Parts: sequence; C-alpha cells; structure tokens
Amino acid sequence: MDMAKPSVAVVTGASAGVGRAVVRELARRGFDVALLARGSAGLDEARAEVVRSGRRALALPVDVADAGAVSDAAAGIERQLGPIAVWINNAVASVFSEFESMTPEEFERVTHVTYLGVVHGTRAALARMRFRDRGTIVQVGSALAYRSMPLQSAHCGAKAAIRGFTDSVRCELRHRRSGIRLTMVQLPALNTPQFDWGRAHLPHRPRPVPPVFQPEVAARAIVGATLRRPPREIVVGWPTLKAIVLGAKLFPGVGDWWLAKTGYGTQQASEAQDPDAPDNLFAPVPGDFGAHGRFDARAKSKAFEVLPSRIL
Repeated sequence: MDMAKPSVAVVTGASAGVGRAVVRELARRGFDVALLARGSAGLDEARAEVVRSGRRALALPVDVADAGAVSDAAAGIERQLGPIAVWINNAVASVFSEFESMTPEEFERVTHVTYLGVVHGTRAALARMRFRDRGTIVQVGSALAYRSMPLQSAHCGAKAAIRGFTDSVRCELRHRRSGIRLTMVQLPALNTPQFDWGRAHLPHRPRPVPPVFQPEVAARAIVGATLRRPPREIVVGWPTLKAIVLGAKLFPGVGDWWLAKTGYGTQQASEAQDPDAPDNLFAPVPGDFGAHGRFDARAKSKAFEVLPSRIL
C-alpha cells in the first residue's frame, strides 16, 4: 500500500555521486530537500538544481562523522523546512588499498564517515521522528555489505557494520510497534566520482568492477523506497543479487578464491595512479563533481530490483 508522499527529505553525501542523483530524483518527485555534505561548490550547485525544479532546498556543510554537527543540522532543517519525513544516509569515504598499506588514521576515517555517519544520521532522524511516530530512514548499502572484496577492507567492514546496525535498530522499532520505517538498499558497482577522488595506494587508478550502472539507477531505487511502505531491504541489479546469493550465502569459499584471483585486476584501470592525486578523505576536493564518474561509456542505465525476503 502506498504511503502519503512526504514533503521534506534529508540526504547525506548530497553534493556528488549517488547522493547528487538522489537529490535530483527527490526534487523531481516533489520533495523539498535538505542537503548535507562537506564540499561547498557541489552543495551550492545541487541546491540550485532543486530550486530550479521548483522545490525548496537547504544546503548545510556538515561532516557526518561529527555527531553533534549532524544533530544540529537536523534541528536547523526542521526549523527552516519543516518536519523531516525521509532521511537518506548516503555519505561515504574510501581508501583503495591493501589493508597493510593503510594507516590506522585512514581506516578510522573511512569507518567514521561510512559507518558512524549512518549511526549519527539515524540517531538524528529518530530523535525527530519518534514524537510523530512516522517517517522513513534509508541506509544506502551495497553488495559489499554481504560479499567483501580485496583492496576495500575499510569500506567493506563499514557496509557490513551498517547492515548489522540497521537490523538491530529495526528490531527495536518493531518491539515498540513504531510507525517509523527503516530500510537498506544494496547497490551494484556505480559510475560515480568515488573512483576519481577516493584515496588510493595502488599502482593503477581504481575503477568499479563491471558491470557498472549509472547513479540514477540507485537514485530511483532509493527514492522509490520512500514512496511506498518500504521493505526491510532492496537489492538492485543482478550483480548485487549474485554476490549476495552465490558469493556470500551458497559458495563463500569459492567467492574468496575467485576474488583473490580476479579482484586486484578488475578494480584497477590501465592508467597509472598518481600518488599525489588529491583525495577527499579528510577534506573535500574543490569543485563540483556532479553525479557521474568517468565511466559513462560502459555504464548501464537500467537494473531490476529484488526483495531478498522473497528469494532467501
């Protein structure tokens, strides 16, 4: 059964990549949008896109690793735009590297942004939604929440942690018979700027493992989940389903062997990696990067969606 369409949505990591595509889709669907991210240029242009769509927008420079800043942002959003009906936790930080080549500070930063950013966002959203006993929180995940890969240990650990955290909080909400809905959307490899500005300790530039999909595929699934009674989880694309069912559930040992054999090559392009290339791990890279990365020529624009409870 469709739920009444909310009016105010919050997106973290809203300035680029999946977050930017989600902002555009929300505005197209008639939402007013609050945008949280660190980079001012991307935030400003994303806000302008929402306004050009005829919707209200509020851009807030926020590092989601800072719990107090996220809470303050939520309070400001409700003062300026009204009650938050949808909160989408999407912010991410990456280091493409073997684990032993990463510093403790790098690993902690990925964890603080990618995992604890979701924790902080969920806490801020629940603090406002619980008194109204309604609202939807969407956690943006990936196949890596189930099936880890080499060269992304911090990112994979964070995505798996998000899944465990979300399942636990969902049970608590059910215990309270809460009207707040909590869902997670598991995504395939996407054509986003993550592979241009993520820190890398590799001989070659990082790239997504093919097949690659456009960020609008993710945006449609994420926003679509907010327009109906959301399922506990949505899997987007055949590669994600295959990774979860075959690589994690049925044949995890085979998955380990296959990724050990192929995972290094499939995640690196032919171009050499510049060790001095700017990255956004601890500070935003200047400029507006939009939603797409450098893989438009090979990215697919459509993917099916599956509810795992129907197949597992």
